[in-house]
Amino acid sequence: MSGTATALVGATGGAGTTRTAVELAATLARDGRNVAILDAAFATQGLAGYVEGRIDPDLTALLTDRADAPLDEALRVLALSAAVEGRVACCPVRAPFERLARAKTVAAARRFEERLAEAAETFDHVLVDVPPVAANQAIAAVAGADRVVLVAPATTRGADAIDRMRDRLLDVGTTVDGVLATRGDLDAADASLPACEATAAADAPACLDPGAPIARAAADAAEELLGESLDLAFEEPGLLETVEGFVTRR
Repeated sequence: MSGTATALVGATGGAGTTRTAVELAATLARDGRNVAILDAAFATQGLAGYVEGRIDPDLTALLTDRADAPLDEALRVLALSAAVEGRVACCPVRAPFERLARAKTVAAARRFEERLAEAAETFDHVLVDVPPVAANQAIAAVAGADRVVLVAPATTRGADAIDRMRDRLLDVGTTVDGVLATRGDLDAADASLPACEATAAADAPACLDPGAPIARAAADAAEELLGESLDLAFEEPGLLETVEGFVTRR
């Protein structure tokens, strides 16, 4: 049985889709799921910052010079706690400009869809880190996914971008299945992830700490937006944390 593929599409630049993909993937892995993350954000290549070691081949190589190579050759396993039963494998982009240009062609976009389907045959879930849709590989990602989730920062700019990106996705024949707000809440969002004090790639995924606010939020988001039911435990805040939170809100 094939896994499900979800395109996490940035409603605007800097929405945090890469970090969102990593946190959701790690949350699913906590529940024993095997997850792949594909990088369609060719310009920023942010997923590469979450994995260790040399990235060769990368995803763009599988779309161009090494189109016949199996997907496994470009997968890099995300370092997670030994207590996590599932696995997260990333397929990042780390490429020179010349290959990036070739990876954005129509032919390469068709191969992107094929790679997405290949990943879904092996993994329980495939998450795709997609920038605001404006290039062929982003169109291929949303076309090949089972569901599309908009990721928007909890700002006025983010809220304004949601409807614009909905319209753009309609233009390419795709509809939005849900909206996720990052770094706060939005009225238009179906789920949200809080801001993390640790923002560096080396500090992710923060959701592996069952006492972190993002842990429960990521689980709620996965259930709401991916249609999953997770069996995860969380640490309840102690009396001191509860009082401090109340004082902060006051």
